[in-house]
Amino acid sequence: MRKYEIVTTVGMGYIGLPTAALIAKSGMRVNGVDVNPKVVEAVNQGRIIIVEPDLDSLVKQVVEDGFLSAHLQAKEADVYTIAVPTPFKGNHEPDISYVLAACNAIIPLLKAGDLFIIESTSPVGTTEKARDLIYSKRPDLKGTIFIAYCPERVLPGNIIYELEHNDRVIGGINEESTERACEFFQKFVIGELHKTNSRTAEMCKLVENSSRDVQIAFANELSIICDKAGINVWELIKLANKHPRVNILTPGCGVGGHCIAVDPYFIVSEYPLESQIIGKAREINNYKAFWCVEKIRNASLQFQLKHGYEPKIALMGMAFKPNIDDLRESPAKYIIQKIIQSEQNGIMVVEPNIDSHPDYELSEYQNAFDAADMVVYLVAHSEFYSLPKTKAKLILDFCGVTNSQTEEFEAVSVEVVVKAAINNLSVNGKQ
Repeated sequence: MRKYEIVTTVGMGYIGLPTAALIAKSGMRVNGVDVNPKVVEAVNQGRIIIVEPDLDSLVKQVVEDGFLSAHLQAKEADVYTIAVPTPFKGNHEPDISYVLAACNAIIPLLKAGDLFIIESTSPVGTTEKARDLIYSKRPDLKGTIFIAYCPERVLPGNIIYELEHNDRVIGGINEESTERACEFFQKFVIGELHKTNSRTAEMCKLVENSSRDVQIAFANELSIICDKAGINVWELIKLANKHPRVNILTPGCGVGGHCIAVDPYFIVSEYPLESQIIGKAREINNYKAFWCVEKIRNASLQFQLKHGYEPKIALMGMAFKPNIDDLRESPAKYIIQKIIQSEQNGIMVVEPNIDSHPDYELSEYQNAFDAADMVVYLVAHSEFYSLPKTKAKLILDFCGVTNSQTEEFEAVSVEVVVKAAINNLSVNGKQ
């Protein structure tokens, strides 16, 4: 087995930093690289600027032990890993310019025998493009370096454990590259390593998240149908899942994050005619956020008609999933933006996992709940489950926080809540 002693990881974000820290924990010296000076400074002080359980203590440990340091420029190493973003350009077309920029930064440092690994989620063929870029500028390296693709499979909030224990798919540009990459990952990954080629590994990552997106789209579409039918979707799903071969996921206010909400477009953009289900699932999950906005606006209007004043609204949660600080592609963030545009006064924004936001003044969740006439649950953060389940407030629950069905409160669909408000207006003779 080849002895890998120094690793350079480009990208110190939600994936790059945990990966670098885990590699450093195994005893290899890691040079983390990032374009953000604040990130570099924080890492070198043994701190992190993201919320991720156990990551802070691990980074502190490996920095103090001298196995991890951060830099603004790439450093020479034996292994180079790329963990930079792959955003969109134009009409949801994947942008691999960050990946190629990272390649360009590393090309002058490469030498015979080095291992080059892309971990960034990428369209099929990206690893081959990186290979061609390297060889075009360094033809002397042809046949002397090893190039592979190995996507992460992690859940925010449990990244450290999953980086170490989850199986990994590893695909090289040739068999020897695959073998060398496996040798490297065996040093810090407990999960099984599955060998393939780079194109299959790239597609595997996209397919995994596209599959989740399709399943979530079914749940979200079902929630819209149940809402119109006056059926409690949470109870329905619980009952349907009693079938031994049925496993319907939990609906929400859309799909967010830099994986499930993004990766399907990498397939749709390349294969638009063939990806009918995948493309439709994206439409449904995007529409769900718009649907939630309209429900909130309608409920607010009905409140005003009944009471003669605008309700104070607490919008609960901004992150794309519970108990994390990651706002990337968050449907809750989109909903908040749209509601604030239409509701001029009395809006309280709550996100317990971040201290501040550049656009909104954040409210403490208990204070916001107490002050609100109307409480809108957008993200099922654990803090919210401790709040009273009371009929004294108008509650719209898009993520199942209130679905405890205690004697005090029984969760109902949003449509039922709004219809009840309308009925009250009719009974009181104010309609």
